[in-house]
Amino acid sequence: MAADDVSKRKVLAIVTNYGVEQDELLVPQEHLSGWGAEVAVAAVSMDEVRTLVGDKEPGKTVRPGLTLADVDPAAYDLLLIPGGTLNADALRQQDAATRIVRSFASSGRPVAAICHGPWALVEAEVVAGKKLTSYPSLKTDIRNAGGEWTDEPVVTDDRRGWPLITSRNPGDLEPFLREVDAALTVDTR
Repeated sequence: MAADDVSKRKVLAIVTNYGVEQDELLVPQEHLSGWGAEVAVAAVSMDEVRTLVGDKEPGKTVRPGLTLADVDPAAYDLLLIPGGTLNADALRQQDAATRIVRSFASSGRPVAAICHGPWALVEAEVVAGKKLTSYPSLKTDIRNAGGEWTDEPVVTDDRRGWPLITSRNPGDLEPFLREVDAALTVDTR
């Protein structure tokens, strides 16, 4: 496969069934699908995923393609971890989610997390020695886990053998997706 042949790339988005920030899931999903990538959404259960707008207003629903427990991380080229406070707080408590995050980090494949999504990285104990951004309320958690937090629209860090792309909120989706696109055009297999 050519490095820039995105039509053969597979992206995994991991979420819970309630509280994911609508645009942090749907905008990347639509963008990447439109570019030719296959995007799978894995949730805790096969029930519909109820998104929220601004952590409070009901958003669209999404049908997951598989459960977190059924994910084979090796089948995917990039891991997407959207935020939403409720989603991210519940996701980090899912053993299957931390297993998936660790698998991507240990195999050198890219992880892209936005807003509160980096909580899953903290829980998986993979942020030590990495520079990243997030929603500001995660700053102390990231620093306590050994990460270097910064307030920038997007941060890409390739240290420690795996690429990490992070952004602060839905307002940063444009630069976030630009970096995700770049990561998908690099042959990491």
